[in-house]
Amino acid sequence: MNKKKAVLALADGTVFEGKSIGASGEINGEIVFNTSMTGYQEILTDPSYAKQIVTLTYPHIGNTGTNHEDTESNHIWCSGLVVRSVSQTESNWRKEDNLSEYLEKHNILGISDIDTRKLTRIIRTKGAQSASIFAGDSIDLDSAINKAKAFEGLSGMDLAREVTTPESYEWCEGTWRGIKEESTSKIAVLDFGIKNNILRILADRGYSLKVFPAKTTFEQIMKFNPDGVFLSNGPGDPEPCKYAIDTITKLIDIDMPLFGICLGHQLLAISLGGKTSKMKFGHHGANHPVQDLKNMKVSVSSQNHGFTVDENSLPRTVQVTHKSLFDGTIQGIEHTSKPFFSFQGHPEASPGPHDLKYLFDKFEDNIINNA
Repeated sequence: MNKKKAVLALADGTVFEGKSIGASGEINGEIVFNTSMTGYQEILTDPSYAKQIVTLTYPHIGNTGTNHEDTESNHIWCSGLVVRSVSQTESNWRKEDNLSEYLEKHNILGISDIDTRKLTRIIRTKGAQSASIFAGDSIDLDSAINKAKAFEGLSGMDLAREVTTPESYEWCEGTWRGIKEESTSKIAVLDFGIKNNILRILADRGYSLKVFPAKTTFEQIMKFNPDGVFLSNGPGDPEPCKYAIDTITKLIDIDMPLFGICLGHQLLAISLGGKTSKMKFGHHGANHPVQDLKNMKVSVSSQNHGFTVDENSLPRTVQVTHKSLFDGTIQGIEHTSKPFFSFQGHPEASPGPHDLKYLFDKFEDNIINNA
């Protein structure tokens, strides 16, 4: 186990001293907390966490180690990791590296042995703020606090263009237990920071999938001749993504079936005339209750977002379909007469429950009815 000293400093001057569990050095970003009990490797490799320092509220992390199969993208995107305690042993037949080795191999800073309950209370009370992690033999606390204050925050930051694929590619890999269905539909996927499990679930349905970079134009997408377009998750503020909003608006004009999640949900809402705003501390975890307003059923969902759609900004042609039972924020929208809908959470989970996978059925129904 790495015994180097590490410090987590918040922009408000709060300092936590602990042990390093990753690389040495210094980083900063927005500090958030995630309430998931499992899935730390999937969280680390979720592009939606770009420029964020993730605090895991579950106290004991790392007992299954890490492996190359449980990743959601090609590398770790979050800036750093904060945990209460790291497992000293791992028990998993697929284990390749322990958590500390995995972080160090990918040059990611981490800190353990701090009071994550106190940290979570600070974030809940004061809201999201900038933070820094310093790890090494000699750490200057004032420098750590100044580094935390230097991070500019996620508002106004276009991160989709930083995490997207540099070029388009085809995808055909399904889930481990998925049943490959027959389909002739072609789906264009706009990658704003997509997770692999989204593509696996779409592949299970037999779609012919092609993933496009975030800045792909309407004309480039239409050369693929898609039957529907999927708008992926991703990090940062949706409003600076003018290129994506322009493309989505043109897809709306031709009544192309659209399904957006997370950042894709926010971008669809803006393209339909809505607005978004920064949340106090966001939703991050795998135990968030969401209510379907049509049948009043409640699903447990996986969540990871720091911005939300403002309900009062939506035009009359857009209706709210789902709401969070934690704070009443919008979780889903759909057009009243066109094949466009979206969901704020992650119906594909990984990690988390699969209660909302029925939304993929809705996308398929829209494609079939629009044919």
